[in-house]
Amino acid sequence: MPDTLIQMRGITKNFPGVLALSDVDFTLKPGEIQALMGENGAGKSTLVKVLTGAEAFETGQIFLGDSPTPIINHSPQEAQARGISTVYQEVNLCPNLTVAENLFVGRHPGRAGLINRREMNRRARQIMENISVDIDVERPLEGYSIAVQQMVAIGRAVDISANVLILDEPTSSLNEHEVVTLFDLMRKLRDDGLGIIFITHFLDQVYEVCDTITVLRNGRLVGEYAVESLSRKDLVSAMLGRSFDDLASIHHQTDTVVDESTPVVDAEQLSVRGGVKPFDLKVFKGEVVGLAGLLGSGRTEVARAVYGADSPSGGTLEVEGQKVGHSPIDSMRAGMAFCPESRKDEGCVQDLSVRENIILAEQTKRGVFRLMSRSEQEKIARQYVDLLEIKTASLETPISQLSGGNQQKVIVARWLATNPDFLILDEPTRGIDVGTKAEIQKLCVDLADGGMAVLFISSEIDEMLRTCDRIGIMRDLHKVGEVSGDEMTSSNIMSMIAGSEQAVPSEAGAVK
Repeated sequence: MPDTLIQMRGITKNFPGVLALSDVDFTLKPGEIQALMGENGAGKSTLVKVLTGAEAFETGQIFLGDSPTPIINHSPQEAQARGISTVYQEVNLCPNLTVAENLFVGRHPGRAGLINRREMNRRARQIMENISVDIDVERPLEGYSIAVQQMVAIGRAVDISANVLILDEPTSSLNEHEVVTLFDLMRKLRDDGLGIIFITHFLDQVYEVCDTITVLRNGRLVGEYAVESLSRKDLVSAMLGRSFDDLASIHHQTDTVVDESTPVVDAEQLSVRGGVKPFDLKVFKGEVVGLAGLLGSGRTEVARAVYGADSPSGGTLEVEGQKVGHSPIDSMRAGMAFCPESRKDEGCVQDLSVRENIILAEQTKRGVFRLMSRSEQEKIARQYVDLLEIKTASLETPISQLSGGNQQKVIVARWLATNPDFLILDEPTRGIDVGTKAEIQKLCVDLADGGMAVLFISSEIDEMLRTCDRIGIMRDLHKVGEVSGDEMTSSNIMSMIAGSEQAVPSEAGAVK
């Protein structure tokens, strides 16, 4: 076995107006799980794309194994042929194909152009069994949750890869049990001599499963560290380039008593046929109300029902005391805004610029007969680029060239530009770095302090405790309770999510 699997030396990569990587070194050894850490825009994904041939680079060299001859991967397919496979944060499979077909796209078993489906299905079942996922491989992929689709993508990469596996935010869509399963698989592959590059923003996961940590900041290498030699505080400081108080200063505290005479949003027994069960939800001016629960518990379904993205089958919805129609455009005109969970599928328009993405919702709200002038578009876009500190070369930069965290900020900017009274944020910090996460949490608190009503959905209980005034608990498409004040503890919320305690109703959102 070679001493190293990958050596990258002096890698430099430029995008228009942006130095993405500057003289970066990186080394991966056999039997090693190495975390690649840094804020959004630090260069993590770019380094991976250079390695896998998705992006060209200007200077530097890449060596595989102990070979003294440098190589260049001109495409991900060429990288796969050299034993390097990648699983990206956003699942990149074909939902209309079966699980088995997705596992063997481009390499179906058979001969003379004919696919041996029996053999393909047999091998697919074996692949999924090896990663402890029990599903019907002959069923279309679109019939499974995002979490299961992510595991299928990992299964495909593991089966293809011989030496190196790159996992780019693989746990962002997985529940706790699935994360445990993935980590067990990663340890097994490491023990078999595989090298794993693990990109994540969850610090706990780094210290749970990784051996070494490489930190990038602003496209430059900060250093490589053994996990046991780098404290979490020092890791965060290395990523940010400054000391950091672990978000302790962020906490929403209203100085005045909330006026509960007229809620900004008042949903009573709202439900969606085949989806979320009847629920009540009141959100008042200056409040941040959270929704907690496991994946599939109904958090997003509640948000979509309130916003009108899914037509309700029962119940009533009022905004500022007035009934509204059940469509997104009616909700927008009533002063509502909705930042969806998936920035890839429902958020960013990849072919449009930063400016065009930011003004999209406000222009839709105004209609085709009230077109915004170019100068007005630029004024609004510049205002929110500055407010949210979006890192972009210019307003005309395609949003696809921004890091994930900056794309997320653009989507938030899009909805803030509509000047909403009620803002729904569905997983606004998912898959972004600790610094950007803190900025979005503080923004949420500041908006509420300024009088906006906010519905905040997150899989991270700690950030909800920092940000929210009240938290509703979802389980199995039911709102089973609500906590506030002294009831808002991590243990209480997790017990209610698990169903081990009776739900605690509260006056402002009673369970019915």
